[in-house]
Amino acid sequence: MSIVGIVIAVVFFTVGVIGTVLPALPGATLIWLGMLVYGLFVKFQNLPWTFYVAQGLAVVLIFLLDYLAGIWGTRRYGGSREAVLGSILGGLLGVLLLGPFGLIFGPFIGAVGGEMYRRSSLDRAFQVGFGTLIGFLGGTVLKLLVEVIMIVWFFMTIV
Repeated sequence: MSIVGIVIAVVFFTVGVIGTVLPALPGATLIWLGMLVYGLFVKFQNLPWTFYVAQGLAVVLIFLLDYLAGIWGTRRYGGSREAVLGSILGGLLGVLLLGPFGLIFGPFIGAVGGEMYRRSSLDRAFQVGFGTLIGFLGGTVLKLLVEVIMIVWFFMTIV
């Protein structure tokens, strides 16, 4: 066991979890990289390649949750195809124009815009936008849960 490796891994884990809540950082990727850095310090003695593959699959799951949660929320609250496309476009443009806050508000604005394009009522459009936010927040909770499982699994494996 390498104390320096653990400290560096914990820094990566902390920044990764913060990155899940503040979307400017790739949270799950940083957590996985923290495990890899630890592995380099201990020459991969107690972490087999299957561990890294499984953790990599957890990272893929987190990316899927991130993508699908907003779509689920939009659809669950009655959003149209245009609202789903608007939320995706809003997420992409939101990050470019508003930074980290754009990842939260961009999909909302995009979903509302998509419903308005479809000529839905303003109330319906805001309901769909709200659903998009619910999906985003629910996805964030699920991502945090998977990340906690990843980190706990790491510590259970190295002990």
